Amino acid sequence: MTLLTVLITALILVPMALVLNSAIQRVLADAIWHDTRAQAMAVATTVRAGHLPAKITPVVPGIDLVQVLGPGRHVIASSPQAKGEPPISTIWPTADDPIDDVQTCLSNGPGCLRLTALRVDPAANSPVVYAGRVGGMLSTGLVDTAVSAQTVALIVLVGWTTWQVTGHTLRPVDAIRSQLADITFKDLSGRVREPVGEDEVARLARTINGTLARLESAVEVRRRFVTDASHELRTPIAGLRLQLEEARMHPGETELEKLIERALHDVDRLQAIVTDLLYLTGLEGTPPDSREAVDLARLVRAELRRRVDRLPTRLALTDGVAVEADLTQLTRVLSNLLDNAQRHARHEVEVAVRRDGDQALLTVSDDGSGIPEADRARVFERFTRLDEARSRDHGGTGLGLAIVDNVVRAYGGTIRVERSEAGGARFEMRLPLAGEPAEPVDCVDAVNSVEEQA
Repeated sequence: MTLLTVLITALILVPMALVLNSAIQRVLADAIWHDTRAQAMAVATTVRAGHLPAKITPVVPGIDLVQVLGPGRHVIASSPQAKGEPPISTIWPTADDPIDDVQTCLSNGPGCLRLTALRVDPAANSPVVYAGRVGGMLSTGLVDTAVSAQTVALIVLVGWTTWQVTGHTLRPVDAIRSQLADITFKDLSGRVREPVGEDEVARLARTINGTLARLESAVEVRRRFVTDASHELRTPIAGLRLQLEEARMHPGETELEKLIERALHDVDRLQAIVTDLLYLTGLEGTPPDSREAVDLARLVRAELRRRVDRLPTRLALTDGVAVEADLTQLTRVLSNLLDNAQRHARHEVEVAVRRDGDQALLTVSDDGSGIPEADRARVFERFTRLDEARSRDHGGTGLGLAIVDNVVRAYGGTIRVERSEAGGARFEMRLPLAGEPAEPVDCVDAVNSVEEQA
C-alpha cells in the first residue's frame, strides 16, 4: 500500500517538478535579461550623446559585465569587471533586429552569462553594447538541485505519512485477523474485539461477530441433532434388533404376527422421533418464512374437525382473536398441545381462546395428574422425562413441547404450564395480536372431536 502510494506520488510530482523548474528558470532568465536590457540601453544612450568614457560604471545593480564594441568588433570601453577581457559574445545585432538576448558560456570566464547585445543605431558603423551577468546565486544548477531535493523530500514525506496512517488504520484489522485465526471449529464461542466508533473497521468487527454467532448457532444445532439422534434412537433400534435376533435364534417359538406388530411399533416410533428431530432442527436459528393473520378460534375448530381423539374436547373460544404467524407452524403447535393433553387427560380436554390486553391467549388444559411445579420449566426441553404418568410410554417422542416452545418464541410469544382447575396441566400460549381484532363473539361448546368430523 505504502509503495503504491509512493509510486503514484512520484508519477505525479516528478513531472510537476520538471514543469516548476522550467518555469523558475524562465522567470529568472527574464528577470536577468530585463536588467541587462536596462543596462545596455543606459550605455547606448551615453554613446549616442557622445559621452562614452573608457571606464563604464554600471547603473543597474548586478549587471557588472559591460562592453562597448566598435565597428571592428574590438572593445572600446568596458566596466571594471570586464576590463582586459575579450568580447564576451560574438552576437552582432543587425539594423533590422537591433537587440538580442542570449546566453553564452565563456571558456576563460566565470561561467555562462546571460546578456543583452544592443546595436546603438542603424548606421553601418554603429557600435554594439554588451551587458550581462553570471547566473549568480540562483544558477541553473542550484535551482535544479533545490527543486529535485524538495521533490524527493515531498515523496519521502508522503510515503512516511502513508505508512503511519495506513499502519494506524490497519492495525485493528490485523488484530481482528489474528483473533479470527485463533477461533476454531471446535470452539466457536470466541469473538473479535469491536473497536469503539462507527467507522468501517468497527462495522467489520460487528459483522464478523454476527457471522460467528450465527455459525456457532448452526453448529450447535447440528451437534444437538447428532447428540439427540444418537441418544434417543439407540433404545428403539436396540429393542428392534433384540426382537429380530430372538426370532432368528428361536424361530419355532416366535409368533410372527406379534413380532411384526412390535417391530412396526418400534419403526413408527423411530420415524416419529426422526421426523420431530428434523422439524425441530429446521426451526432453530431460522426465522419464519411467511406470516399471515390466523384466527385462533377458526384454527382450533379446523384442527378438531381433522382429528379423531379418544376423549371429548370442551371449547371456550372468542372469535376474531388473530395473530401474525405461519399457518402450518401454528397448526403444528396446536396439534402438539392437543396430543399432549389427550395422552394425559382422564375424562376431557379443554381449549380456550381469548384476548388478554394486547396479546392473544390460547390455553389447552387436561384433567390428568398434572406436572409438579419444579418440573414445569423442564417440560419444554428436549426428551425431558418426568414420572411414569407422563412418560414416553404414552406415545410421545419427547420433542413435541420443545417444538411448541421454539415456534412460539420465534413469533415473540411465550408458553408456560400451570395447574388446571381439574388438577391436571394447563398450557398457556401468548402471542402478539395481529392488528385490530374484530368484535368478540364468545361461544362455549362441549364438542367431541369425532362428532366435529361428522
